[in-house]
Formats: sequence, C-alpha cells, structure tokens
Amino acid sequence: MKQSFYLQLVNPAHPALMIPEDTELLPAHPDYPDILLETKAAKALQALLTRLDAFDKIVPVSGFRTMQEQRMIWKQSMKDNGYLFTRQYVALPGCSEHQTGLAIDLAANIPDIDFICPDFPSSGIYGRFRLLAASYGFILRYPEGKEHITKISEEPWHFRYVGVPYAEEITRRGIVLEEYLSLDERIVS
Repeated sequence: MKQSFYLQLVNPAHPALMIPEDTELLPAHPDYPDILLETKAAKALQALLTRLDAFDKIVPVSGFRTMQEQRMIWKQSMKDNGYLFTRQYVALPGCSEHQTGLAIDLAANIPDIDFICPDFPSSGIYGRFRLLAASYGFILRYPEGKEHITKISEEPWHFRYVGVPYAEEITRRGIVLEEYLSLDERIVS
C-alpha cells in the first residue's frame, strides 16, 4: 500500500481517500473482534499492548467505521448532545479518520465506558502508551493546544496510525498531522 494512504489527512476539507475492504482489516484487540483496524495498524497496536502487558487495562472503543456507522453516530450524538458538542467531538460522515481503518479510540478498562469521550488518563500505563506510541507508528491525533489547527477538540483517547518514521518525527516536533504535511507537500506523493 502506498505511504500516502497512511499519511492522508481526513477532515471536512479532505474527505477520506479510501474506505478499506474487509480483507484489509484485522481485530484491534483479541478480546474485541468487532473493532477493526487496517492490517498494519492492528498489528502495531497489538505489539504495543503486548510490550506494555496492557491488553486488560487499555481497551479499544472504536476503530474502523463504515459510512453508515458514522452517519448513525453523528445523528445519535446530535439527538443526545446537540450540535455544538457533536461538531466538537464527532466527525461528519465521510470526514472521519475512522473510515480509513487507521484511527483507534482507546479507553481505560473501567465500567461504563463513554463511547464518544472515553477516559484515557495521562499517567500510569496510559502515559507509557503515549510515550511509546510513536515507536509503533501512532500519533495522538488531537492534542491539547492544537484545536485551532485540527478544528477538533482535544481527544486524549484518539490515536492515528501513520507509520513509524512519520509518527516519530511528528511526535519529536510536537506537531499535528496538518502541520507535518504542510512542511513539504511532496511527503505524500
């Protein structure tokens, strides 16, 4: 698969380039077979959770979503939470990174996990996950202080697979994907 797939920017101005076929998806976590990720992303997440011995502590909340699933989530959030909240935390159908199979929402394994805003603390095993994420190809996609660039509120639970060298560079620089891609448009060609 071309590297441009892993570096694609997905938002309202840049709808998802490709919706993966089922054959390209694997379970993100052995205990959650219905939460899927693109093959490389799934293998990288499982390797990171194995390294941390965290399969029982860090759980997936949401991975790949179809267009229909994204529409349903948007509509349900509008009904339950209203427009302002939904616009901050739920991507429009066709504009969600989850539709590529490269994004994963993670949570602390606690009772009553919030599907829209799951709890993913910054300390303990969760902090170690964040520190090691780039070494496995993941970036924290919507960090605090970058809302003016991403146009999405901080989401400490939302990780995006971009591949190891890119994740390490993005993390080292303390930038988001939008900033990285603007450094050199030739990166994704």
